[in-house]
Amino acid sequence: MDQFQSQDLPQLLIIRPPLSLAIAESQLSQKFHLLKAWESELPLDQFLTTYACSVQAMLCYPFTPVNADLLRLLPALKLVVSPSAGVDNIDLVECRRRGISVTTSGSAFSEDVADTAVGLLIDVHRRISAADRYVKGLWTSKGDLSSWFQGDAS
Repeated sequence: MDQFQSQDLPQLLIIRPPLSLAIAESQLSQKFHLLKAWESELPLDQFLTTYACSVQAMLCYPFTPVNADLLRLLPALKLVVSPSAGVDNIDLVECRRRGISVTTSGSAFSEDVADTAVGLLIDVHRRISAADRYVKGLWTSKGDLSSWFQGDAS
């Protein structure tokens, strides 16, 4: 997409680089002009002041504090989107006071996270990953797997 078309899209502010942006960036870039604050040479407050009157939405990842100081710099902001379930980093009272909507992923990933947690618990209890590593690396030099685990109290 060329620079002119990108400028016609609604702006989406992202303050800190998320680990997962690479996965969704091409899709987001088709619908939004991404303002990546971490790529700017300007200090954050100057960067935000530059876009203060035009930024209406912000994609907020954990560890990005959305507090009164930040919100004061973005008077046109109408929406804060958190792709996680948590909102500990977002001042919900201040957002409500300013009429800013806040949305999260809610429980969209709850079942997957629970499944992963149970799988990891079984893995640790049954030592599946440890046995796999042993068979792939130490079996020929250290012998039987049970002798390797006997000294391991964990």
